[in-house]
Amino acid sequence: DLRGRSVRGGAVTLGSQALKFVLQTGSMVVLARLLTPSDYGLIGMATVFTGFIAIFKDLGLSQATIQRDTITQEQVSVLFWVNVLASAVLIAITAALAPAAAWFFGEPRLMPIMLALSVTFAFTGLSAQHYALLRRQMRFSAVAFIDVASTAFGVAAGIAAALLGAGYWSLVILTLAMVASAALLTWILSGWRPGLPRRGSNVRSMLAFGGNLTGFNIVNYFSRNADNLLIGWFWGAGSLGLYSKAYHLLTLPLQQFIAPISAVVVPALSRLQNDPPRYRRYYRQALLPLMALALPLIVFATLQARELVLLVLGEQWLAVARVFVLLSPAALIGASYVATGWVYVSLGRADRQFRWGLLASTLTVAGFAISIPWGIEAVAASFSIVSVALRYPSVVYCFRGTPITPRDLLEVVWRPAVASGIAGSGLWSANLAAAPESLVAELLLSAAVFLAVYGLTWFLLPGGQKSLRELAAAAALLKPSSRIRPLEELYQP
Repeated sequence: DLRGRSVRGGAVTLGSQALKFVLQTGSMVVLARLLTPSDYGLIGMATVFTGFIAIFKDLGLSQATIQRDTITQEQVSVLFWVNVLASAVLIAITAALAPAAAWFFGEPRLMPIMLALSVTFAFTGLSAQHYALLRRQMRFSAVAFIDVASTAFGVAAGIAAALLGAGYWSLVILTLAMVASAALLTWILSGWRPGLPRRGSNVRSMLAFGGNLTGFNIVNYFSRNADNLLIGWFWGAGSLGLYSKAYHLLTLPLQQFIAPISAVVVPALSRLQNDPPRYRRYYRQALLPLMALALPLIVFATLQARELVLLVLGEQWLAVARVFVLLSPAALIGASYVATGWVYVSLGRADRQFRWGLLASTLTVAGFAISIPWGIEAVAASFSIVSVALRYPSVVYCFRGTPITPRDLLEVVWRPAVASGIAGSGLWSANLAAAPESLVAELLLSAAVFLAVYGLTWFLLPGGQKSLRELAAAAALLKPSSRIRPLEELYQP
């Protein structure tokens, strides 16, 4: 009953993401009042290095396990031992780089932080294939439990440490507790145990796929973290703390529904890769709810940036609001990155994804380097400018030779984009007319106005009623339409 498992498990996944969002937002609210921007900046400096090293933690082999049509015990066992060996190497590399990181930023406290964070690679290496098998088997209830339970444990440990006066170490403790508990639960719930590696397991194509995917992740990491590296080096921990918190606050809500939707879509599209008409229909159907959620959320958050920062972080973080606004165009474009990512991964074209990443990362990092002398606001603006300029060429390059065309993307995106823009104009006018004294009341009233105008505008647009009916159907976790065969016929055991 794979179709039923998809619908039920996906609903559980969306619910778990909501719980994770509550936990993460709650921890952000509490820790922002217990810690300082410099505390966050120190961890941001460390993660510039550990985050890059983490790209290699599974060498893209988790996605290779998920994307493969058929897979054997021997193949997964070989991949498991490759991941374990890689994790040991990464721990050694992190320890070796810790003194260099402390010297680069002029922060001796970075050395023990990086040594502590290197332990996370051991846990991820030991559990990468177990977690991939859970996703491949569409055991979304188990995945959801692991995600929520490990997040709750990590948040509890981090807040307890902060209350005891651990300072920036509370953020390290939060990460360690979350990763360790996730690895333990994954081993317990997966039920899979690796065998000894054997020759002739036929994993060469999987290693090649993982290598190309890792190559893309490397260049993508540089484009996503060069700003943190330059800000930390040029402006120090305080400015980096403000910039990274703005980025995190803007992207956190998006991550809560992008991840569960992608977890369902990528395996389904992988099974449809040899059936172009059905691939295209499912792709369009999957993208609609994502755009319907992401675009209005970013527009609303941009217009209410000051109020959201005051409510979530407090007055000491008010400088975050302007950076938040300047990053919002990049976030709007970033919401549609999955539109190309789904195609690259499901069709096994990580090589093309890698080549595009090289170009895009080069231009993005160049923008950061040019803008860094003018401060964190200039860096945020450059990120948005480059992201917007590259989006259409990236779509054309990705869709060439696939069942998807740029017109497919445009037909899905234009209604939520137009409705979000008009709703944003209506909210801006309403905020000028009257603003309640209570911060919470203002946000609730603004949300009500925005949602009302958004829904009404979409309804009145050409084809709006039909697309809303499609959206309602897709809300049941992207259940395939009657024109698409049931998923149990598409998946092989």
